[in-house]
Amino acid sequence: MITTKDPSISPSLDEALTKVPAVTLGFWVIKILATTLGETGGDSVTMSWLGETTSHAAPNGYLIGTAIFLSALVVLVILQVRARRFHPYLYWATIVASTTAGTTLADFADRSLGIGYPGGSLLLLACVILSLAVWKASQGSVSVQTVRTPVVEAFYWTTITFSQTLGTALGDWAADAGLGYGGGALVFAAALALVAAAYYWTRTSRVALFWVAFILTRPLGATVGDFFDKPVAQGGLDISRPLASAIIAAVIVVLIWILPQRAAEPAGVQRS
Repeated sequence: MITTKDPSISPSLDEALTKVPAVTLGFWVIKILATTLGETGGDSVTMSWLGETTSHAAPNGYLIGTAIFLSALVVLVILQVRARRFHPYLYWATIVASTTAGTTLADFADRSLGIGYPGGSLLLLACVILSLAVWKASQGSVSVQTVRTPVVEAFYWTTITFSQTLGTALGDWAADAGLGYGGGALVFAAALALVAAAYYWTRTSRVALFWVAFILTRPLGATVGDFFDKPVAQGGLDISRPLASAIIAAVIVVLIWILPQRAAEPAGVQRS
């Protein structure tokens, strides 16, 4: 049964306008896999394919890859905003596009702009904080339960793209700092465990914990993605990026199909 604080609001219409998934364990499993796909997929284009066809592989590859994936992200966000209800495959396709665009954006900022991993991470952290601050000041909340209007959706996807990009930079920074891909994955997994502990055993803001966890799943996925495709001598499994991307994409599709997918309940709506 669904009840609302305002009886003038139609529950069915209100729920239909909520186009993001409920935050469940399945959500986080698919999110981590999506970020891993973003890392392997982004690198497949910028480093494997474009890197073989450009005379200046890294700068041109990252710039062209960023343009490709940002274009795809814009198209998918438009479709997401125009949708009348929550569509699991459309939503997760948009998440994958944001995380892939985040991979190429972070690589472009860190390497092509010459500001390095620390500089790129700080710049992107500032972008995430600014996006959330403007969203909060404009709408009064940054909760996913409020993602029901085009304006809020624009804030939502902007913040997600910045957070995905920040997560990529953090993952690369951790790996480059000596932790390696396995060590980086353990560090970010431990950080996520602390966030989960705070969720279950403290009264820390659930909204704040969501965004912290959302950012941390990105470097976890990035380090796992690098672990798949980097050479054995660098601590990886040396699986080709296109093959790794295809396997991860197939797993995501299966999980979306078998795991319960429902829209997040709007603010003010309670199930009883």
